[in-house]
Amino acid sequence: MTRPFLLVERFENGVASLTMNRPDELNALTEPSYYREFADIFAELDKDISVRCIILTGSGKAFCAGGNVKDMRDKKNLFAGNALEIRDRYANIVHLIPKAFSELNVPIIAAVNGPAIGAGCGVASMCDIRIASTKAKFAESFVRLGIIPGDGGAWVLPRILGLSKALEISLTGEMLDAEQSLACGLISRLVDPEDLMSTARKLADRIAANPPHALRMTKRLIRESGRTDLPTLLDLSASYQSIAHMTDDHAEAISAFFERRAGNYKGR
Repeated sequence: MTRPFLLVERFENGVASLTMNRPDELNALTEPSYYREFADIFAELDKDISVRCIILTGSGKAFCAGGNVKDMRDKKNLFAGNALEIRDRYANIVHLIPKAFSELNVPIIAAVNGPAIGAGCGVASMCDIRIASTKAKFAESFVRLGIIPGDGGAWVLPRILGLSKALEISLTGEMLDAEQSLACGLISRLVDPEDLMSTARKLADRIAANPPHALRMTKRLIRESGRTDLPTLLDLSASYQSIAHMTDDHAEAISAFFERRAGNYKGR
């Protein structure tokens, strides 16, 4: 049986961690099964209301090296065949990852332990929050291989960095070190390598301490704000808020507020 690409660990407080686990390949996204794992595991975690926050990281010295350049050279695996066949693989396999991120309502933190290159930069950028080790590096390097950011990075990076910076890093393909990534807003926090996972866990714990339905609706509302107008967003806000007011967790949060204690939330 093929070992999984994503190692899943669940903690008692509703936090789950996902670790890309091909350190010998720098966690490159080589096999179609890797893309399907993202889609399947995200769907599974999203259906489980007890999951309140996810941490995504990589094993070994890299976060994710992106696509397999040797396969590109040899015209095999995802890059075999004619243009129509390659297009179909992008649409039906590669794009499983950005679609999975788009449909994920659980907050997700990228704990970027090392280089995030090409599609690996895209995977990190699709997370809601990015914390990076000082050993992290980022590159939207497709243009240097004579190809385009076909993994969804062209959609997400301008929304994180603004149009000018997104174009700069995409058209040069140049590497950003950890300090440069912090300065331009690609990451929100920079920590020593030995503190990366503990920092991510502490942040995830603080997120997970809140009612899960409110977390998911808040994430969705903020995501939708980037692609809709104000009247539509306000209408969605009113609908979400009316649902939130009717939950048991809202009543528990009000009680906890007045009793000056932590809430005990059940996802109801």
